[in-house]
Amino acid sequence: MTLIPFPSKKISKKIVEFNINNEIVELAIRPNDLLLDVIRYKLNLTGTKRGCDMGTCGCCTVIIDDKPVLSCLTLAMQVQDKKIKTIESLQENENMHPIQECFHTEGGSQCGFCTPGFIMTSFALLKENKNPTKEEIKEAISGNMCRCTGYIKIVDSIKKASEKIRGKKSE
Repeated sequence: MTLIPFPSKKISKKIVEFNINNEIVELAIRPNDLLLDVIRYKLNLTGTKRGCDMGTCGCCTVIIDDKPVLSCLTLAMQVQDKKIKTIESLQENENMHPIQECFHTEGGSQCGFCTPGFIMTSFALLKENKNPTKEEIKEAISGNMCRCTGYIKIVDSIKKASEKIRGKKSE
């Protein structure tokens, strides 16, 4: 049997600018590069996790223009003119964001692998709705999957974070 080599066409890179975590970065990327890979491997922001690569687990959730987006299904070229936030952007100086604090104190994470995706989804929810009901929280996180918990502590953590955020004078 003779194998016929697959014709390889070199895909050229393009220099693009990204606004990620309120910092402008310039990168050379290919048209088919996924945002997840650019974030993790080109920018070394490893808080964003690769889970299923199919858009079903939510581990790779980032915020793009204030909306939660699955970075495993997003081409990096699509977001070059948008504001991107990763889990690394939430910490202020040495202080955790209230959502991060509440996931820690209320037991919202167990192994922690899915936690960045839940936190970013929660961040978007609480930016839009400072006082969500438990049902609204469940609906918001319905695209995120955790294999360790029964979601009760996750919902409780988000509810507690909403109380904490409302108690703050400004975000």
